[in-house]
Amino acid sequence: MKRYLYLWHRWLGIGLCLFMALWFFSGVVMLYVGYPKLTPREHLAHLPVLSLQDCCVDLAAAIDAADPQRAPASIRLSTVGGEPRYLFSYPGRSNVAVDARTGLREGFSAREQALAAARQYDPLAPLSYQGAVQEDLWSHSRALDADRPLQRVQLADADGTLLYISGQTGEVVRDASALERGWNLVGAWLHWLYPLRGVGLDGWWSNLVIYLSLTATAMAVLGAVIGVLRWRIRSPYRSGSRSPYRGFARWHHIGGLLFGVLAITWIFSGLMSMNPWRIFSSATPLDTSAYQGGPLQAPAFPVSAARALSRFAEEGLDARELEWRLIGGEGYVIGHDGAGRTRVLSMSDGQVHNRLLKEVLERAAQAIVPQGNLRSEQLESYDFYYYARAEQSMLGHLDKRLPVLRVRFDDPQQTWLHLDLYTGEVLSALDQPKRASRWLFALLHSWDWLPLLQRRPLWDIWMIAFSVGGLILSVSGVVLGWRRIRK
Repeated sequence: MKRYLYLWHRWLGIGLCLFMALWFFSGVVMLYVGYPKLTPREHLAHLPVLSLQDCCVDLAAAIDAADPQRAPASIRLSTVGGEPRYLFSYPGRSNVAVDARTGLREGFSAREQALAAARQYDPLAPLSYQGAVQEDLWSHSRALDADRPLQRVQLADADGTLLYISGQTGEVVRDASALERGWNLVGAWLHWLYPLRGVGLDGWWSNLVIYLSLTATAMAVLGAVIGVLRWRIRSPYRSGSRSPYRGFARWHHIGGLLFGVLAITWIFSGLMSMNPWRIFSSATPLDTSAYQGGPLQAPAFPVSAARALSRFAEEGLDARELEWRLIGGEGYVIGHDGAGRTRVLSMSDGQVHNRLLKEVLERAAQAIVPQGNLRSEQLESYDFYYYARAEQSMLGHLDKRLPVLRVRFDDPQQTWLHLDLYTGEVLSALDQPKRASRWLFALLHSWDWLPLLQRRPLWDIWMIAFSVGGLILSVSGVVLGWRRIRK
């Protein structure tokens, strides 16, 4: 039986230790340089203050111009290429832009629109149009699907920024600096095995990552078992050592004993990040659409965009973007300034508020499960299920402000909602499978544990030290595997 353990570990290791070494190395890079993305704060920082001049056509006319047959999922007023635009999103469909001055739907965004958007992003940098793509190295994210095809514009700025402009609305949807692009070649792009995409394996990519991770987990578990069996606790070998191996084999043996358990948890949690076989997807997820209280339509918003901008200006907010939101059937316009601050204009009383009342969000949430029990709590500090991460991390771009309202339902999946008191947005819906993912992925893979996250650089030391240990374990396995193949 032992012989088969050795053989399985040896031959699995020959094929997989190189992947493990790449994962550990690229994981360290990802601690400090994430996959390129345009964060909400970056987006707002590159927008001008919305102008009141000749703005804006009635919201109802803009909705009809965008799509008279369907209610949008979201409505924003922003500046695109120097011009005010209503921006609409629809579930499963492409985004739509409507000229806020003429009320005409904008067509496909091409070269000139892309250059205008880039000039708005950086008025001083020389521009170079790079053509259109459906998807490339830095635009694999499914969040960009509603904006494809994407127009690329290279800026000759200090950061060597490459911009991606929506082919549907003309707005900048991603920026990637030269530093990000360079490090990501040995960071996220390598870590997520993105070299397998775009070469005819896209349909297999997810399964390849899942089964490589699964096999690597099995290989590491076998190695841990063998490592313990081969370590002599009571009586050493003739050489006086507790390990029978020399050279790289000894490094591999001792490295496995020291770092093997953590290596197993990292590989296994990486597998969990892929949601294999949809184990973290609820069969009956809670339908939260009733929280809105109806379709997003113009009658809920009697205050015009121009009047909303004036009201925000009177309250000291120079709005760069407006967002229309329906909460429990009541209309609100959210104003965003360049620093990410927000104000809420209520359609019911015409007053501008710093944030929404807790009771307003509770009533809207109760409509999701009208006959069920609801418990809510206002969080004043971060906890295990609601916390902020560094901007470069995978979800670090999400704004996790405090206080936040947590609502718990008694549905079969015991769903929790986190509701933003500043905008009314549903920030997250955590049912039992997603809370399990929080333990099996986020905790084990990124060590999203507040005692570490809030005591940096302790978290950095922990992550780097064990990554180096895992790298030693993997590289020594690569050397041993190469020697075996040569024989």
